[in-house]
Amino acid sequence: MKRIYLTLCAITIAIAQSWACTNLIVGRHASTDGSTIVSYSADSYGLFGELYHYPAGTHAKGTMRKINEWDTGRYLGEIPEARITYNVIGNMNEHQLTITETTFGGREELVDTTGIIDYGSLIYIALQRSKTAREAIEVMTDLVQEYGYYSSGESFTIADPREVWVMEMIGKGVGVKGAVWVAVRIPDDCISAHANQARIHQFPLNDKENCLYSPDVISFAREKGYFSGLNKDFSFANAYAPLDFGARRYCEARVWSFYNMFTDRGEEFLPYILGTTDKPMPLYVKAKKRISVQEIQQAMRDHYEGTPLDLSNDMGAGINHSPYRLSPLSFTVDGVEYFNERPISTQQTGWVIVAQMREHLPNAIGGVLWFGCDDANMTVFTPVYCCTNIVPQCYSRVDGSDYITFSWRSAFWIMNWVANMVYPRYDIMIADVRATQQSLESTLATAQKGIESAAMELYEKNADEAKAFLTRYTNSAAQSTIDAWRTLGEYLVVKYSDGVVRRTDANGRFQRNDIGQPASPIRPGYPESFLKEYVKATGDRYKVSE
Repeated sequence: MKRIYLTLCAITIAIAQSWACTNLIVGRHASTDGSTIVSYSADSYGLFGELYHYPAGTHAKGTMRKINEWDTGRYLGEIPEARITYNVIGNMNEHQLTITETTFGGREELVDTTGIIDYGSLIYIALQRSKTAREAIEVMTDLVQEYGYYSSGESFTIADPREVWVMEMIGKGVGVKGAVWVAVRIPDDCISAHANQARIHQFPLNDKENCLYSPDVISFAREKGYFSGLNKDFSFANAYAPLDFGARRYCEARVWSFYNMFTDRGEEFLPYILGTTDKPMPLYVKAKKRISVQEIQQAMRDHYEGTPLDLSNDMGAGINHSPYRLSPLSFTVDGVEYFNERPISTQQTGWVIVAQMREHLPNAIGGVLWFGCDDANMTVFTPVYCCTNIVPQCYSRVDGSDYITFSWRSAFWIMNWVANMVYPRYDIMIADVRATQQSLESTLATAQKGIESAAMELYEKNADEAKAFLTRYTNSAAQSTIDAWRTLGEYLVVKYSDGVVRRTDANGRFQRNDIGQPASPIRPGYPESFLKEYVKATGDRYKVSE
């Protein structure tokens, strides 16, 4: 996820080669059920959608752990393994601790290629070694201090059932161990987000309950010439990740969209996104109402619909109003640079999660990772309980599947298959996708109360039986969902092949005529607005002669 924005050209290259993730955050008093909620989309054209699992373990003294860079698999070194490690499923561990990230890149000269700990390893090691968000911050910062930080600038969301923190970190340059960092606790009644741009500006210097930072976070910036003012005026983001066009429009715009959905301050913050002011948006704000897990799932499907940044109503959307744009995000015409918007939902997502953490329930039941492969807009979120110790087959590398190896049993490939049918004919086909998606997600959401009630009864008698029950449910929910999605794909192939629409009744069944043959299909053709532009471009070439 190396993204160093120095020029608009550099922006284009970096985004094309990088991850570009989004985190949405809801404090426990801002949610409808008292849960802390965190979302994360792992967006990369080279990332396979799978559910990671690190089983709990007890390790002998002297055991070493190999560190391979998460992005590339490159071997970086070894560190001593912890005596005890916790079960981790996806980005949540058995104690309901969740850690996610977005990369802001920042100052290129601060990347330490001699470090051992990359940002991805930092996440999963901390999940295996920590019970709470505060403990995770300590583990993560101690690791980079001792072994060096290999990656570029990173924003982390670190959450447990009580607290959510945003921590931003960047290295000190080649051969200099450690990192400069600051972590701010998001108030319980607020929401926040980050999307590939550093978002912590001024922060309290004497409030250890709500703000932690490296001792040299300001002095190092002075030493490097990044800052020269009073300590109280220091901005982490300005010093270590100066704002530019890409950071504003490709990254901060996604945060703006989230704030626009759930506060009345969207119009207030829009000038910052459009570049008419440099006054940044707050790190956190109060929402106008309490927010549910399902609403965050929907927020992860956003393409700026109904806003000035809407992607679906101009020529780039094509004749079927697609809210997607091809990569790279910027392009040149006659020597002039242009760009496309980059929304929260994007086609290159490997997998997406919405983490739900609840203090009033036992950890095994309270922590749910709502997981989906591929584009959030085209996936179904299924519940993965944090006690799960068997990965659903469809969320694994079944049949040797990976980013270039297809399998009909892989959720990643089933989701991609359906999505790539829909993208070119978006507004014609999306209603069928939505109907199935909403039906499945509604069923899973409705079932949650009953499943957890049954799990509680088991838990009170035998915790291990409850965990086994939730693991089985996690697996069955995932598999039944993917089976339904494959059936949807088969239906779409029949209904929309060859540019026509085959007739269906109110229940979606294909119609036949009075002699039992398939009914004549509908031929939607091109919209009138497109035909007018087509004639303008081609003149009389296709005019029917009299």
